[in-house]
Amino acid sequence: MSGHSKWHNIKIKKQKVDQVRGKLFSRVSREITVAAKEGGGNPDGNVRLRTAIDRARESGMPNDNIQRAIQHGTGEGGEIAIEVVTYEGYAQGGVAVLVEALTDNRNRTASEVRSIFTKHGGRFGEVGSVAWMFDKKGQILVSREAAAEDDLMLVALEAGAEDIRTAEDTYEITSAPEDLYRVRQALEGRSMPIVSAEVTMVPRTTVRLEGKEAHQVLHLMEALEEHDDVQQAYANFDIPEEILQQVG
Repeated sequence: MSGHSKWHNIKIKKQKVDQVRGKLFSRVSREITVAAKEGGGNPDGNVRLRTAIDRARESGMPNDNIQRAIQHGTGEGGEIAIEVVTYEGYAQGGVAVLVEALTDNRNRTASEVRSIFTKHGGRFGEVGSVAWMFDKKGQILVSREAAAEDDLMLVALEAGAEDIRTAEDTYEITSAPEDLYRVRQALEGRSMPIVSAEVTMVPRTTVRLEGKEAHQVLHLMEALEEHDDVQQAYANFDIPEEILQQVG
């Protein structure tokens, strides 16, 4: 498993801390609202909304909160002026960084995200400068303790998974975004507990970093992810696990 995937696993373990801070609920609520606004309030026909709802339930968000977020998106509960914005840039070592944010003030968010890049030795890029380096994929992580590899591969591939990789403690399953929910249902139907399931951006190639540059890039990623408007930050680094653990 490459460095960017290991970093993703570390972030999952930190979500409980985010929840205590109230950040996770806020971010998931906004994601639900935007997903409902863009694709409608029925999760059966809206993969992004279904994924956001699943994440909300996993984090312990009450159903009433989920329903209110959906209603804000569809306009039933009073429309909230939130828009999706994407920023592209480069970190140390030529690492490509893609940032997805939800904001009610585009100019403020752009200025603050740009400042984070600059402070940590990165730079903003033009629209389209790095987006082509990533593919949108469904990604599911399953604990290796919870399933035999042959059984998991059979179930996942039959349900539409594209690839399965083995890490130290998880299986990483990728699919087309629209197949994510079907693959997840198939795995859960065979009692294979899901560690996480989301639509994400997977880099086509990675940049190997060590030492000072690796630390600088990870501090940039942490600063971006701490910003209230940032939903996700993706990068194509490959950094040794010991450094990921130190920073994470």
